[in-house]
Amino acid sequence: MVLGGFILVVLLVVGAFMTGYFLVEIPQANAAATKQSNVYLYADGTEIARDGKVNRENVQLKQVPLTVQHAVLAAEDRDFHSESAVDPKAMIRAAFNTVTGKGKQSGSTITQQYVKNYYLGQEQTVTRKAKEFFIAIKLDREVSKDDILSGYLNTSYFGRNAYGIQAAAQAYYGRDVKKLTTAEGAYLATLLNSPNAYDVATHPENKPRATGRWNYVLDGMVEQGWLGKSERAGMKFPMPDEAKGTAGLSGQRGYVVKAVEDYLTDNRIIDEDRLAKGGYRITTTLQKDRQDAFKKAVEDQVMSKVDKDARKVDRNVRAGGASIDPATGKVVAMYGGIDYTKQYVNNATRRDYQVGSTFKPFVFTSAVENGSVTQDGLPITPNTVYDGTNKRPVQGWSGGAYAPENEDQVSYGRTTVREATDKSVNSVYAQMAVDVGSEKVKDTAIALGVPKNTPDLTASPSIALGPSTASVLDMTEAYATLANHGKHGTYTIVEEIAKDGERIELPDQDATEQAVSREAADTTTSILQSVVEGGTGTAAQGAGRPAAGKTGTAENDTAAWFAGYTPDLATVVAVMGQNPDTGAHTPLYGALGEARINGGGYPARIWAQFTKDALEGKPVKDFDLIVEEGADQPPPPDPTATGDTEEPDTDGGATDGGPTEGGATDGGQDDGGVTDGGPTDGGPTDGGPTDGGQTGDTTGGQTDGGPPTAGGQTDGGTADGGAAQGGPTNGGSTGPGETASDGGAADGGVIGGMDP
Repeated sequence: MVLGGFILVVLLVVGAFMTGYFLVEIPQANAAATKQSNVYLYADGTEIARDGKVNRENVQLKQVPLTVQHAVLAAEDRDFHSESAVDPKAMIRAAFNTVTGKGKQSGSTITQQYVKNYYLGQEQTVTRKAKEFFIAIKLDREVSKDDILSGYLNTSYFGRNAYGIQAAAQAYYGRDVKKLTTAEGAYLATLLNSPNAYDVATHPENKPRATGRWNYVLDGMVEQGWLGKSERAGMKFPMPDEAKGTAGLSGQRGYVVKAVEDYLTDNRIIDEDRLAKGGYRITTTLQKDRQDAFKKAVEDQVMSKVDKDARKVDRNVRAGGASIDPATGKVVAMYGGIDYTKQYVNNATRRDYQVGSTFKPFVFTSAVENGSVTQDGLPITPNTVYDGTNKRPVQGWSGGAYAPENEDQVSYGRTTVREATDKSVNSVYAQMAVDVGSEKVKDTAIALGVPKNTPDLTASPSIALGPSTASVLDMTEAYATLANHGKHGTYTIVEEIAKDGERIELPDQDATEQAVSREAADTTTSILQSVVEGGTGTAAQGAGRPAAGKTGTAENDTAAWFAGYTPDLATVVAVMGQNPDTGAHTPLYGALGEARINGGGYPARIWAQFTKDALEGKPVKDFDLIVEEGADQPPPPDPTATGDTEEPDTDGGATDGGPTEGGATDGGQDDGGVTDGGPTDGGPTDGGPTDGGQTGDTTGGQTDGGPPTAGGQTDGGTADGGAAQGGPTNGGSTGPGETASDGGAADGGVIGGMDP
């Protein structure tokens, strides 16, 4: 009976195989000419852009260098020439790994992938997989391995709308496939696994992952005997060219299309291959009037001031921005760059610039959310007093010495959390991160909307200074959560998507969760209002509405940020420095005719103009806040004070914790670079940067180039670690392009002098 049962099973399997083999015929190729465009629409239904034009130029296998062929085989199917058309073991292994959560894998041979690309489609169905299985077996019997490999190379998708190895060679390296080097061929082979994940020009943050995959390909070539060890050892990663968008995607259109594609693929709504086949009608959440307003604000406030002939550094100026409706989580506007066909990387979604002090509010939010206390056991509220001394070593941290610098080496003495936020005091917030627990701070940031895989989002005291490189869009989502009283909505840029009249299911856009308590979010809002009212973000008052916000500047002044919100709209703006030839991040010293670019300057002005225009005609709303208990209580008296005033601080002239006449005016640092007209009450009189006005002991100024007093400036020069020739110290740097010293953060953190 057992033997009979076994024979019966074998006969059934063989019968099923033979039936499938004879019933499934090799079909006609699915002609590329039938591909459709994807249509992208504004929320009101007006068209933004169309894409989907086929970019393919078939080549013969002999035109593809043998090393490039071998790179593809090393990446996708090392046993191609010796194996059968299908690999049942690989298919079973891939299915098992997928089911057990080890990652989605296809288990397909190159022959099967070619069948899918050329004869079938990308549908993930059992029927399609069965057809692929039988067609691959028949095809392998009827055509040569070289023909199959040639077809595979000409039909595979490499990203950048490039189908086939020839189109990919042009798209990434600007040359024909026959001129590709082995290293370049290995990079193109890397892209076959996931073009979006490994395009290092479009997504600079992906370079470590792409480099790892590239090394895997080359090591496989060595293992197979296709590449010598010595030649392999001498290879360097071949950075691809910056991509160029098509003319139909000029202006902001290409940035929108790319952001939508990333959203759909990252959220696994539609995979890259299916999306590239076209035919989708995609309605975005973007509002045309607000999109236009963002573009105009950037042009008015920044791009109109760019003078590449007068200032070489102006070639490096970039800007990015995003705006979200806090109540819905919908992206209503986005600014990606001056033109997608000229600057391909979307400045709103890239994750390679430090967010700087725009991260500080998340530290305070975490403190309130977790009921944190100081080292002395006092609750952390807006009026809790901290020591704002420059280079003060943090207490209670077991990970090593860490003593961050304040901007321009200023010491603030005893200062409240509110004042420290107004002036963006690094020493206070680094200590607060320790008091709260840097791991809790990280968790709060993630809960608010910062992606957990954000580069350099590490749990250490330096997390407070913003070394992490979240995108502008990421930060907008997090600030929108604060604006929405701690409720985190489902961020989306897609309102609806359909194909052939049938709607595609999207994530629940109405789903919200209380990411942090209302008290934690609202108390943070209360101190960020103070930043706008009298701190580093006063330029945001130009919006003409109640606002809360925070400025930030990346290390070495490579980027300046303003993140803020009204009750109706959360918006983040960044101005960045990038060399257009090499792609390297560059300081913005001297750009746009100013000594330095800070968050309270151009970014805040863009924010103000955009917010004013975007909310025009809408009723003015005040914040409805429920703050933590004790938030409104005044700080305790200074126990060290012996009279009406304290001894002045040696580096800033503090009186009861605040700067005297030579210090910051109007509540704190200007954070806006040069003030339109020069110095303010103690700043430099020769056009140097005020950068907060922290210049001296009493008057701190200068007279006709005379010597500075206790930190004042002489024609751009500084004492006490200030900026030389108008350049910021920024963690010990003595000038643009020089290396930091005496201020580096411990544990891989950022330089302590990172600007607010």
